[in-house]
Amino acid sequence: MKVGEAIAEILKREGVEMVIGYPVNHVLEYAAMADIRPIIVRQERTGAHMADAISRMTSGAKIGVFVMQSGPGAENTYGAIAQAFAESVPLLVMPGGYHRRLAHVSPNYNSTLSMRDITKSAEPINDAREIPSIMRRAFSRLKNGRGGPVLVEIPNDIWNDDVPEPLNYTPVLRTRYGPDPAAVVQAVDLLAGAKRPVIYAGQGVHYAKAWPQLKALAERLSIPVCTSLEGKSAFPEDHQLALGSGGAALPLTVRHFLDTADVIFGIGCSFTETAFGVEMPLGKRVIHATLDPDHVNKDIEAEIALVGDAALMLDAVLAEIDARRLPTPDPRAVADEIQRVRAPWMKKWMVKLKSDEAPFRPYRVLWDLQHTVDVANTIITHDAGSPRDQLSPFWVSTTPLSYIGWGKSTQLGYGLGLAMGAKLACPDKLCINVWGDAAIGFTGMDFETAVRERIPILSILLNNHSMAMELPIMPVSTEKYRSTDIGGDYAAFARAMGGYGERITEVAEIIPAIKRGIAATEAGQPALLEFITCQEIESSKYPRGSGSLYP
Repeated sequence: MKVGEAIAEILKREGVEMVIGYPVNHVLEYAAMADIRPIIVRQERTGAHMADAISRMTSGAKIGVFVMQSGPGAENTYGAIAQAFAESVPLLVMPGGYHRRLAHVSPNYNSTLSMRDITKSAEPINDAREIPSIMRRAFSRLKNGRGGPVLVEIPNDIWNDDVPEPLNYTPVLRTRYGPDPAAVVQAVDLLAGAKRPVIYAGQGVHYAKAWPQLKALAERLSIPVCTSLEGKSAFPEDHQLALGSGGAALPLTVRHFLDTADVIFGIGCSFTETAFGVEMPLGKRVIHATLDPDHVNKDIEAEIALVGDAALMLDAVLAEIDARRLPTPDPRAVADEIQRVRAPWMKKWMVKLKSDEAPFRPYRVLWDLQHTVDVANTIITHDAGSPRDQLSPFWVSTTPLSYIGWGKSTQLGYGLGLAMGAKLACPDKLCINVWGDAAIGFTGMDFETAVRERIPILSILLNNHSMAMELPIMPVSTEKYRSTDIGGDYAAFARAMGGYGERITEVAEIIPAIKRGIAATEAGQPALLEFITCQEIESSKYPRGSGSLYP
């Protein structure tokens, strides 16, 4: 058995159904021989983003795999691996490598050295006989602990080497670990005595599939719930105890309840301090439940730490609550307060959300989108910058894994690959990416990949012919040199690539166009709807401490 055959067989035993990549990497051909679908992209970064989404949408049950050639292919993929690392996504990356005698000769690009800081591990295959052990280590890291990319480099001179038969490989086990029972008792003590507790849930709830337990805890103690952007959809946002999700922009309900809380219970989150996440209030009593002990006290001081799987942790907390027969407070007081804060906030933003202006307010496009699609059967993601901040505070997610939120790293163009990967993982869902005219400039050519590989996604493009967020910080550059001006006919581009493309300029056509785009995807054709919008720069941002000023 040759190296490529062995790798393909191991991937198949591990349940891999598709390998995404760009030639030349012989894993693509050997995968096809093993009845694993190879998917070829136009550029490496988008392909890795697609594989990233496969892992996300299956809570890590299926591992996304991306392969690329040595040298330039690996170099081009670096950003996507860094993005997956920032987002804690389990992703198997298998670049080609230079011949073993040249692997450490400068300036040859050595992936195992260059990518150690953005992977859980980076290991070359130097001996074909070690492939089962190397792949066993790789999949063990992918299936256990906090997620992250794992890299296995395949030297270009090893493909014809022999792997001993029969192939000694069994799919690796998955493990879960739970919190210290004493810490669970302490956590329930603190929750039982709290006057204004708030739950802040992260994407660890998604990977643990702890959605029922999160809802049960919130209802058992009538605790309001907000989520990180990565954790959005972990709690139904139409629930009476839902506050929404927070990123750079956030609903006022999130800001108000965090700022006025006495106890914050972080579940499945890292509390990472980032400009693109919720700015946590200071001086609160914090219970931090996380899978990774390295996250405890990293950014926020924790009074109590529960280290382990989010589902096991919530099970233990719920069991302790029930053993004590703690009363269930009437949720109406909390629900009423949520509505008192939400109502004036929504009234302010409804001016934009329902605006009849032309060019469109992007908020109007996204509001009509939300009220046209079947939200429960839709997976939506944003791109960096304005699309993220205009979508996330107002989109009401009702089912788990229906929103792909991200933001610790903010690469323009990430959303396209995520939507394509989501469609591959969940073919029965309507999968949408919302991007702008800046983001399409980074990864837009892979819309052709969606056409060619029969991945019928819906792309919502907000075209304001400008880098609008930069207007306030580049006034001289804009005035003298028009440095922030960008543009194009992106609907025509989509049609040229073989997809459905439509440019919309009239408010009355927003909803009909969305319906036409959805119909195109249902017929198997990727669709791009280009909405001509104004240069909107206002978003729902509230600094730390401002929430306590509201009733």
